[in-house]
Amino acid sequence: MSMLDSLKTHTVVVADSGEISQLAQYKPRDATTNPSLIGKAAQRPEYRPLVDEALRYSQSVSGTTAERTATFMDRLAVNFGCEILKLIPGRVSTEVPASYSFDTAGSVAKARALIAMYEKAGIGRERVLIKLGTTWEGIRAAELLEREGIHCNMTLLFSFAQAVACADAKVTLISPFVGRIYDYWRKEKGAEIPVDEDPGVASVTRIYNYYKKFDYKTEIMGASFRKIEQILLLSGCDLLTIAPEFLAELQEREGTLDAKLNVAAAKASDLQKVTMDEQAFRWEHNEDAMATDKLAAGIRTFYKDALKLEAWASALVD
Repeated sequence: MSMLDSLKTHTVVVADSGEISQLAQYKPRDATTNPSLIGKAAQRPEYRPLVDEALRYSQSVSGTTAERTATFMDRLAVNFGCEILKLIPGRVSTEVPASYSFDTAGSVAKARALIAMYEKAGIGRERVLIKLGTTWEGIRAAELLEREGIHCNMTLLFSFAQAVACADAKVTLISPFVGRIYDYWRKEKGAEIPVDEDPGVASVTRIYNYYKKFDYKTEIMGASFRKIEQILLLSGCDLLTIAPEFLAELQEREGTLDAKLNVAAAKASDLQKVTMDEQAFRWEHNEDAMATDKLAAGIRTFYKDALKLEAWASALVD
């Protein structure tokens, strides 16, 4: 048995890729996308029909060049999502642009527009996760959307405060960024961190134990890995979204894995229930220097990636 097959017995494996051809190879249940992944995939000739259809769709809509560009980008994301869903049994995550990170109403409107496109294409909303940044405004948008049956994946999650607020809002899924947490603390320490002291792994473990101890339904999907050991230490997590290079390595390795995370251990933990209103959220998140740094940097990076895709899209649409 490969380690990938063994991991799948404990954890739902999600492909972190816009490369559709890789899905058949690794057979994940779910898949995640973002503007950077879609932008790279859209340059490949085999995906040109998806680009051309999005272009035709945007040209059929009246409005300014900026408005038609936004429509093209939304349609392109949905086109890739629809193609991905032909190859996986589960869900695809489609991202609301980072420019909406502090705009609850704008995030809700964009999410509804994306879901409407999916539904017109014959895809039910139960197969789509709308990806939102885990700001206070993003969490509030997710809370509203979940009430409408629009399921959300909260990304750029670094603090325990973010995780608690998401669970309280009854969002479907969170994506704590293991690798970026590790990056921060490795830079602070000026040295590699031993595997058994990995702060990203510790963060996800704490969140998992808290959710399971207090019976929250929100799923935890570890994300953003830097080394294979981080993935192995989180076996048993609800989901793990894994880049193609790590999927390949797991597929090549032989062996079986034990579940490092489990409900029984979570129930036995000494974690206490936390109340997280807006004031508590902003204070507790602000007290976590790593989380405030990485959330802000992540939003800026996602925004830059979206601007690159937008510049390319605008040239096509104009």
